[in-house]
Amino acid sequence: MKIDLNYIKKLIKILDTSNISEIEIEEEGSKIRVSKPKPENNSGMTPMSMPIYQTHMLTEMNKTETGNASLKTESSVTETIKSENTVEVKSPMVGTFYAAPAPDADPYIRVGSNVSPGTVLCIIEAMKLMNEIEAEVSGKIVKILVENGQPVEYNQPLFLIEKN
Repeated sequence: MKIDLNYIKKLIKILDTSNISEIEIEEEGSKIRVSKPKPENNSGMTPMSMPIYQTHMLTEMNKTETGNASLKTESSVTETIKSENTVEVKSPMVGTFYAAPAPDADPYIRVGSNVSPGTVLCIIEAMKLMNEIEAEVSGKIVKILVENGQPVEYNQPLFLIEKN
């Protein structure tokens, strides 16, 4: 799919004139997602009065993502939980986080689970491929930072492991 600026402008106009906050279109192996950010404070400015749009386009050959303020907030929360003995497991790719091997199966790990190097922590689906994410250290899962089925960004924190 060739990037068509007029097409993206039309998608933004649809967001501007409706109550929807996100549009995602998949066509010919490419995906475009345009979304309005959620208001972060109550300063009287709404997303409709100050539109700032995030446009995401994923293609098989090239992946480009724009920044996301919620990720910054999430990582600052993570910083307060982390200690010298805690390791942060980050997503090695953009994709969808799955806590279990199948929708009806038990999750790979839970808070409090003990893990060792090679223990499967989760799956990240990217481009219809299921990628197992494994622990690199021995320890105990202190916090799971992502919900099942949630999209994740490259380098986004997924878990906190307290090393043994």
